[in-house]
Amino acid sequence: MLKKLCLVLMLGAGLSMGGTVAAEGVLKIGVEAMYPPFESKDANGKLVGFDIELADAVCAKLDVKCEWVESTFDGLIPSLNTRKFDFVNSNMTITEARKKVVNFTVPIYDVPSQLIVKKDVDVTLDPESLKAKNITVAVLQGSAQETFAKKHWQSKGVKVVSYANQDQVFIDLANGRVQGALQNTPVGRDAFLSQPEGKDFKEIEEVANDPEVLTTAIGFAVRKNDHALKDQLDQAINSLKEEGVVAELSKKYFGSDWTARNE
Repeated sequence: MLKKLCLVLMLGAGLSMGGTVAAEGVLKIGVEAMYPPFESKDANGKLVGFDIELADAVCAKLDVKCEWVESTFDGLIPSLNTRKFDFVNSNMTITEARKKVVNFTVPIYDVPSQLIVKKDVDVTLDPESLKAKNITVAVLQGSAQETFAKKHWQSKGVKVVSYANQDQVFIDLANGRVQGALQNTPVGRDAFLSQPEGKDFKEIEEVANDPEVLTTAIGFAVRKNDHALKDQLDQAINSLKEEGVVAELSKKYFGSDWTARNE
């Protein structure tokens, strides 16, 4: 009862962080800034996207300032654990493998992962199908999609190529250096399929999924021992869900509500 009362009071007071969690009223957030529509830079070099607006809303709820720290995607968790920032907000899939080295907040939104290939290519996610069509698959280095592709495809003889950023994935897909690309569905649609270079490509309907390495749930990653920060972020996220803020951002960037439902 006391715990529940404290939560209600904190929600009503804007979930103020106090001085024990956020140093000097600032939360440093790790991000890989080349993954639209989640995070990217506009023509003026300003960070924009779903995750950016989401973090702004979380920081406002907690009465702190967001400070962004850029990293390569595969450097996000190591940098988090060496305290270069306080948490990761960069479209990071919650997986059992990652839970071994970091904690996650409650899921914020759910997004599937799909393979993009040429429209005239009839292929499935089965490794034998990919090999039969000579599909080389491009993935983002350090991503859950990379882990999935290596576990399910590379181990069965499919060629998988990892890239330091998603832009290069799509450049090589358009130029024919690779024949497929696996990424979150909104990224594929926003940054490639809706662009002129993606007009001859399609996404395979089948969704890539593996509870151990690739799920649909996305959350913030925090260090294992940062229990107070995780609790504060969870409370802020749940409040934003209840207020419909996450749903509004989801509709703005994805066209539909992909808010994760709490179990």
